[in-house]
Amino acid sequence: METILLLLHTQSDGSLPKAALEAVSAVQALGVSNVVVGLVGGEVQAAANQIATCGAFRFVGISGSEFSQSRYATDAVAVEAIWRIVDASIILAPGTSRWMRALPGVAQRLGGRVDTHVVGARAESGSIVINRWYYRQRIEVELARATRPWMILLDPGAYPPWSGEPGVASVEELAVAVPEALQRTSVTGLEALKTDQQTIRPDSPLLLVAGAGWTKKQKDGNLHSEEAGQLILDFVGKSQSSLGSSKSLVDLSSEGQAVLPFLTHLHQVGQTGSTPRHAKGLATCCHGEEPHVVGWRFIRDRRAINLDPACGWARGKADVLYVADAFEVMREVNKLL
Repeated sequence: METILLLLHTQSDGSLPKAALEAVSAVQALGVSNVVVGLVGGEVQAAANQIATCGAFRFVGISGSEFSQSRYATDAVAVEAIWRIVDASIILAPGTSRWMRALPGVAQRLGGRVDTHVVGARAESGSIVINRWYYRQRIEVELARATRPWMILLDPGAYPPWSGEPGVASVEELAVAVPEALQRTSVTGLEALKTDQQTIRPDSPLLLVAGAGWTKKQKDGNLHSEEAGQLILDFVGKSQSSLGSSKSLVDLSSEGQAVLPFLTHLHQVGQTGSTPRHAKGLATCCHGEEPHVVGWRFIRDRRAINLDPACGWARGKADVLYVADAFEVMREVNKLL
């Protein structure tokens, strides 16, 4: 079996992100022993200790203030240096924003190939066969490549996080000279929404999706968009769930119709939006048509609220369909939270 380099980077506190632990699980699932762990960050010993018992036979690290922040120029130098000392044929890494930005360029420098958004990998005939999606998650493809080095970026959420015992790892530290010209880009600070304003939570176990029905006339013949917005935000805030939307609801703002002002195209779930990986999902006021439901492919427990007992959700696209008024249901649910 070819040598596999598991390439990871640390967070600002020196620990490994969840996506990195998922990549460790992916390598373990391959059932191979010739795995080298490469670590990049401000300080890497703590991260190496965190996965010391993962089964890798060698740990190689590059640390220093130059590598503490995400920056294409320095990340590319670090990855290339680790690859040259390890001489691995296959590089497997988590698909974080940092590696998604740096690794494709490194693959080009080294004359290799890169595959992103990989959701599965297995060992076969001394090499690796991967699974990835095309056409907005409608076509799943298995493929292998002969070109080396081959870089494989795993989608977060495709594997469970590794949860083995920590230990003490012996890290082979590499010294890499970084010219000033490669450090022109710097991170001066981070801006984040307040906790009560955050509505997109990828790590939440629950996804709530709002459909266009929230902004339509209700059974009393009137619009209740303001109440709809308050019910949705109350639920998302109290349950700490993640909020999604159907395309039709997001597009209403461009059509001059009543909208929910806190929704953007970033919330859109479906063929032209995102494909989240929450454990549970609740769809409200949307019909469950195929372009939207394709975004639910990785939701394991699907439930929906709709007044139409013959909607798309009722035709095998939801595990449970509540034929009820979403306004009434969510009022009662919010009282219980």
